Amino acid sequence: MPVFLEEEFTRRPTGKQPALKIPEIHGVLPYSGHRNPLTRSTVARRVSTTFATRATNGIPKVYHFEALTEWATALDILLDPTVYGIEVQLPPIFYPWPGRKKPREHHFDMRVTFEDGFRRAVFVRNGHSLTKPKTKAEIEAIFNAIPKDFADDAIVVNGDQYTRQYRDNLFRAYDACQRTDPEADELVKEAALTTNYWLLKDLIQNSGLPSPRAFEAALRLIGRGHLAADWYSVISIHSRVRLPE
Repeated sequence: MPVFLEEEFTRRPTGKQPALKIPEIHGVLPYSGHRNPLTRSTVARRVSTTFATRATNGIPKVYHFEALTEWATALDILLDPTVYGIEVQLPPIFYPWPGRKKPREHHFDMRVTFEDGFRRAVFVRNGHSLTKPKTKAEIEAIFNAIPKDFADDAIVVNGDQYTRQYRDNLFRAYDACQRTDPEADELVKEAALTTNYWLLKDLIQNSGLPSPRAFEAALRLIGRGHLAADWYSVISIHSRVRLPE
């Protein structure tokens, strides 16, 4: 899964900057968001990447994210096997605001569609902003104004949870999930349920599989919640692993 972190976007902008357009990529569906966030910023790291979902019939599609936290949120969401597809940079939701005659607009960061058709809008913001009374009032106003045909519910995600180590783990778990090996997954899961271990290297040894194959299976199990590990430290063979509570 290619990821492009554009260093250019961290330079200080001079005047209004046009959004960067990703050229056509052979075999990859183009970006289809309502707005293009790939403009320069002194604080944010824009991300452009591809995901293949059931909604795209398994064909990679380009997605743009305004910040690393949004990209990490998408990775976290896509680890759920019940997710059918995601959309990013959605058309605006219009909501009333005290003191304004015209409604304000909000673009949800993403919308998730599950295999049963349920749709969830996702609002991502940093922890400091989420503590502000104004932000809380905005969220309440936005969520109350969501049209019924836009989403079935909406959630708030605190982007502060996605530290660099957490993001690295999400990326590696998601990447491992792009390759299927049911036999390895089952053997590692069985070892987790029936043997004694403390570190991931012990579990790998108990599985009887070659280390690389068992480690990748363990990453898939951790990503899907069948094994528990510390997401805030880089997951390695020396990590403490256990069954989820």
